[in-house]
Amino acid sequence: MEIEIGRSKRARRVYAFDDIAIVPSRRTRDPEDVSVSWTIDAYQFAIPFLAAPMDSVVSPKTAIMMGQLGGVGVLDLEGLWTRYDNPEPLLDEIRELPADRATARMQEMYSEPIKPELVTQRLAEIRAAGVTVAGALSPQRTQELYETVVAAGVDLFVIRGTTVSAEHVSQNQEPLNLKKFIYELDVPVIVGGAATYTAALHLMRTGAAGVLVGFGGGAASTTRASLGIHAPMATAVADVAGARRDYMDESGGRYVHVIADGGLNTSGDIVKAIACGADAVMLGTALARATDAPGGGFHWGAEVHHAKLPRGKRVEVGALAPLETILYGPTPIADGTANLVGALRRSMATTGYSDLKEFQRVEVVVAPYRVN
Repeated sequence: MEIEIGRSKRARRVYAFDDIAIVPSRRTRDPEDVSVSWTIDAYQFAIPFLAAPMDSVVSPKTAIMMGQLGGVGVLDLEGLWTRYDNPEPLLDEIRELPADRATARMQEMYSEPIKPELVTQRLAEIRAAGVTVAGALSPQRTQELYETVVAAGVDLFVIRGTTVSAEHVSQNQEPLNLKKFIYELDVPVIVGGAATYTAALHLMRTGAAGVLVGFGGGAASTTRASLGIHAPMATAVADVAGARRDYMDESGGRYVHVIADGGLNTSGDIVKAIACGADAVMLGTALARATDAPGGGFHWGAEVHHAKLPRGKRVEVGALAPLETILYGPTPIADGTANLVGALRRSMATTGYSDLKEFQRVEVVVAPYRVN
């Protein structure tokens, strides 16, 4: 549905997760009979959760913990862990910085060059624990460092930016040819973000195993205020799920996973993302609240320390509970910030669905208010 903004501009009506609600059906199930497992390529996970490649969320230690708890932790290979032998003192300093100094000081910290030997070392540490190894690079750094990453034995390669295009144009440098790059790589690639049907369809045609959906929607992002760009996530996920369906027809049955990435602050948001068509979710703020997260109650992304145009901020999210409790409970907290897996199971059981693929068909309604 289009709305007239003015005589020369019309706009499409779109929806965020807070604008929609899930409708129960005539059937219910026992939560213990519900499967929330997720498979991508040759890798199967007990839960459809990826920890976002952000220094406040994933360290080598928490990547291992996430893997042992049934998900996957994605390490930021451009973060402090690949720039410094011991980043712990810097993480401590970030937590203590006054708000008016945080961005400038973090820009200084992240100006330290990335060391390929540390990329190798961090990924080897995760691999030694026997969990799935996942690392992320921005499109700008992928060509420079991907050989190091692949040689280190990464299982899932994530190319993650604020937005990633299959048709990036530059007059100053040779852009990454995603289709050629993915074709020549021996590991599955997850790429994004994308926020529209067309952008996602083009990314799927590159051969990506998964597409990240989102743009400037996270708690630590100020992209909407800085650039005026934002993608309400309910519509974005549903549009990209539509691209997945059409690409399956176009490709003769090839399935590309849709991974919601951004604006997922509570278990209700996670449930709605899957209801709109996501196969899995990438979590930042929700996991930054863990007492064992490296941010220690603070959360930030790569946008906060951009050298030329910061588009994020360090935010205090609090240290709520251990990672295992945030994922699996039990918890006395009733605001959707803990026992995320239990909430997903309960919602699926209440609406009568037994697995994630089935749950993508659940009925939703437009309900533009926040439901407690």
